[in-house]
Amino acid sequence: CTGNGICKCRVCECFPNFTGSACDCSLDTTPCMASNGQICNGRGTCECGTCNCTDPKFQGPTCEMCQTCLGVCAEHKDCVQCRAFDKGEKKETCSQECMYFNMTRVESRDKLPQPGQPDPLSHCKEKDVDDCWFYFTYSVNSNGEANVHVVE
Repeated sequence: CTGNGICKCRVCECFPNFTGSACDCSLDTTPCMASNGQICNGRGTCECGTCNCTDPKFQGPTCEMCQTCLGVCAEHKDCVQCRAFDKGEKKETCSQECMYFNMTRVESRDKLPQPGQPDPLSHCKEKDVDDCWFYFTYSVNSNGEANVHVVE
């Protein structure tokens, strides 16, 4: 019974939190917990303590890896560009679509927040509509508020 139950008359009687004919299936969902607090990132089912990803784009132990998805930088680039520089694809819809983050302007790249703070932080380098590079960071704090720091 894999050490997770007692064999009685050739049948395993599983301890709590285990199931299966050999008590080899854990009902503990902790290993399936994604960083956002959802079981299998909301993109799969937890079976025997392992994620079975049901969304084919997502993979990995908690269904959080997506090779074909936009990264954080590319995802927010258009909104940062219109908020900071009043240009880009979302210029006309900026006030409707792009007010979901707090924005802080900084003078230079060395004034951007640095890794090592408690909130997850992405450092971004993206090209604008004029083919120029612009730099920003994107982080989400414990209250779920998104914060962007952008170099002027």
